[in-house]
Amino acid sequence: MDIRVIAFAMILPAICLHARERSDVMVMKNGDRMTCEVKGLDRGVLYVEFDYMDGTATIDWSKVARIESKYLFLVKTEDGAVYTGSLSTADGGNRPVQIEVVESPQKKQEIESKEIVRLTPTSKNFWQRLNGGINLGVIYSKGNQSTQYSFGSSVEYARERWNAHASYDSSLSSSTGAAVSTRNFLDIGARHLLPWNNWFYSGIADFLQSTEQGIGLQTTLGGGVGRYLKNTDRVSVAVFGGLAWVNANYTQPDLPSTQQNVTTSLFWTEAKLFKFRKTSFNATATLLPALSDPGRLRFNTEAAYYVKLISNLNWNVSFYGNWDNRPPPGFSGSDYGTSSGINWSFGLK
Repeated sequence: MDIRVIAFAMILPAICLHARERSDVMVMKNGDRMTCEVKGLDRGVLYVEFDYMDGTATIDWSKVARIESKYLFLVKTEDGAVYTGSLSTADGGNRPVQIEVVESPQKKQEIESKEIVRLTPTSKNFWQRLNGGINLGVIYSKGNQSTQYSFGSSVEYARERWNAHASYDSSLSSSTGAAVSTRNFLDIGARHLLPWNNWFYSGIADFLQSTEQGIGLQTTLGGGVGRYLKNTDRVSVAVFGGLAWVNANYTQPDLPSTQQNVTTSLFWTEAKLFKFRKTSFNATATLLPALSDPGRLRFNTEAAYYVKLISNLNWNVSFYGNWDNRPPPGFSGSDYGTSSGINWSFGLK
């Protein structure tokens, strides 16, 4: 399978999003009242659109006093609870702002606004539930006819108690007198909340191709149970552990092809840091100690830093790394690199 064919499928959602009627009401703490369309809340930023403005406006969630919408939203809180319903603001007097989630006329849930970490519009339209982004970076040097490019895309689909995501990263480096180096990585995963606050179970499927390590295709399938250690509108930290199976096909000129199957334990962590409108930082790390080949250890990591430029356009710098302390004889045990470029996001990314 050529994992590069997934890229087009992950770009397609960006052109399939549709707007709804802009009849929501937002009241700021300074008294300003505006009619708008609430696009969602993420990382302490409320995204709204107005009839008289082009594009999406970003509002500091801590400055909002009231919000009203007849449309359905998924509401996620710091403790991991998820609710579905229309939005109104309870009259709290001197109390902290209370957002009322109306699940039915008989069932209402009041939540302090500072406890809400995410609002996501929900719809029967599949495309309106998607969030994601596309990255692109290119470097060319005439001196040694050197070309480097990086491309990435990601998409996430969210529901009440589960979400699924897919991301694809590709890089190429070529120069006169040197072999072309390529790396392609596809990550697919799903996560479902457990009845206990902030606990979840998750499954992953990773596919890696790397000429630096001589990997024609490495497939990793795994799953486990995890927990959000921190989950606020500024910081999110999650960990999980479980089991995985790794199948790797190694191929390189002048060396015999090798196929390996290894059963491993799986330890994974993810950290996300946000600063209102300006910057965000995402990092993941995966440790795979082999069970069927004691002493062998794989470690993978990815990190990206984003700086907002204008509207949905960001500048980003990223790092990736893959290490294997016991590769087949003659093959490299590591591959790592950095890239920078422009990122365009859609949805709440």
